Amino acid sequence: MLHRKMSNGQARSGLICFSHLRWNFVYQRPQHLLSRAAMHADVFYFEEPIFDSNEPQLVWTRVGATLSVLVPHLPPASSSEAAEFQQRQLLDEFLATRSFPELIFWYYTPMALGFTSHLEPDVCIYDCMDELKSFRFAPPQLMPREIELLARSDAVFTGGQSLFEAKESCHYNPSSIDRAHFEQARHLRGAADPADQQAIPTPRAGFFGVIDERMDIELLRAVAQQVPDVQFVMIGPSAKIDPSDLPKLPNLHWLGPKQYGDLPLYLAGWDCGIMPFALNESTRFISPTKTPEYLAGGMPVVSTDINDVPRPYGDLGLVSIAITASEFARQIERNIMMRDDRNRLRRVDEFLSDKSRDATFDDMIQIIRECGARCGHQGEAFLHEAVQA
Repeated sequence: MLHRKMSNGQARSGLICFSHLRWNFVYQRPQHLLSRAAMHADVFYFEEPIFDSNEPQLVWTRVGATLSVLVPHLPPASSSEAAEFQQRQLLDEFLATRSFPELIFWYYTPMALGFTSHLEPDVCIYDCMDELKSFRFAPPQLMPREIELLARSDAVFTGGQSLFEAKESCHYNPSSIDRAHFEQARHLRGAADPADQQAIPTPRAGFFGVIDERMDIELLRAVAQQVPDVQFVMIGPSAKIDPSDLPKLPNLHWLGPKQYGDLPLYLAGWDCGIMPFALNESTRFISPTKTPEYLAGGMPVVSTDINDVPRPYGDLGLVSIAITASEFARQIERNIMMRDDRNRLRRVDEFLSDKSRDATFDDMIQIIRECGARCGHQGEAFLHEAVQA
């Protein structure tokens, strides 16, 4: 049995996160929260399987002193039922070689219940960051499994206001931001651009994030055509969308994915941040973290009318909301002119003053402790240590 020790001599708790997102895909809410949890527990990030192995195997990659990524590699011919059975075996074998004073399961996808439902962790957490059943290619089992996960969980969190209102018995813990990281963009203004952005003229309107079915591609095309003097810098990986469907225009620049640490330098060279999201089922409950990230970087922001942007950002005058392509184009031109408006930046800073990742994590841990205590779970090794740190 493996017993890791904390500095005070106690064995460290184990936290296994089951996620539909790859750790190295886009650095977002799971990475921020679990990196902080790894300060107080041994964290294992269990990804969805890759079908490329003759025999089922669990590949373990350490990405930090106390944080590891676990990836099931399964035979290509595995059916969904066989894949779940194989993952259950791999997980059971993994747990059989370890002993923790407390075992915590942290879910981002209800689909993981297909191979974890037989286990009883000390604490069960569901951090619902998206309404996954509304996404393209969502499996039919997702809805009943989410109902089961909601019933099993000691604590349920949502990162957006709309999701909070749609779920029962949950806690609203907005994703917030790594404010100091994105504020670097303000100080980097005028510095040399990254190599692939240097040749792009100004003014620039930019986007970073996953480029998928949630983006209104036709709106973006129309806006770029209406303001040909504005250059559109699009950063991020594409998913569930054919790259050949992305519009090709002289002022549209698709730069692909970038490292999280490099985003402030790209942001420093922009004059406006944009969020051209489609208004459909897949965006009904999203609460884009890039909204406060753009703002922290000093950007004025233009967005479509998705629910969690007008409330609160539009109501407070921090983000311009546009309905049509022509209105979106006008708002971009207007916001570029107020790029360095000191009054706007002052109001942004006031709004962001209490919205740190650390505060969000601490609030969540306090709620988990209270829920665990009500359910009679032990858990002081991780939970008490996290709150007191």
